[in-house]
Amino acid sequence: MSFLSWGPAGVPPLAAPADDGPGNPWFSWQYVKDNSDIILDKLGFHAGITIETVIIALLVAVPLAVLAYWIKPLTGPILALSGILYTIPSLALLALLAPLLGATSRVTVLIALVLYALLILVRNALTGLTQVPGEVRDAAAGMGYGRFGRLWRVELPLALPGIVTGLRLATVSTVALVTIGSIIGNGGLGDLIMGGFWNNFYKAEITTGTVLCVALALVFDLALIGLGRLLTPWSRRRAA
Repeated sequence: MSFLSWGPAGVPPLAAPADDGPGNPWFSWQYVKDNSDIILDKLGFHAGITIETVIIALLVAVPLAVLAYWIKPLTGPILALSGILYTIPSLALLALLAPLLGATSRVTVLIALVLYALLILVRNALTGLTQVPGEVRDAAAGMGYGRFGRLWRVELPLALPGIVTGLRLATVSTVALVTIGSIIGNGGLGDLIMGGFWNNFYKAEITTGTVLCVALALVFDLALIGLGRLLTPWSRRRAA
């Protein structure tokens, strides 16, 4: 019988003793073994929605950063709008989206996560673009590159370190924010953490969700560091 029958709409069963005795340890291999399918399902959901969030946010953020880079008067409004979205408390944002998308919809969580990731990605992409040396842009123009040619062949490649830094920050913060989705039953590993609290403070469930959440953030961050090094070999040569 699984311990993971908690849900926001129901009353959680008693899954473990509430005391600190030997029957309620902080970590239990037996719990992991008995619930491995559900744990892997929550882990897969958490990783999948994080990847979706970052990809969608990146596809929106980079064009916004380019627009702000090309049209200076738009820089303030674009950063201000993304900043306002970032300051909305997560539970309030879920409540605002619920009437439109459903109170327990996965899409509700996904859109909320994308909105939170936008500010980080827009700011870092814009910073990377503005740090491209003026003489490099002038040289590209002298070689006959138009605005789009300079952007694609010169400016975006040189802005990659800033963009990758934004990706790392956005990814790690998204891994953390996904857990808030447990309020509406779509929190991935957050469902384990909250489920442990609801299931008579079942410590093994809480610890499993927490450790896997931290490990997932670390794996994603290391993967993006490697991707950044792969995409910017010139930075490694300069460092050497």
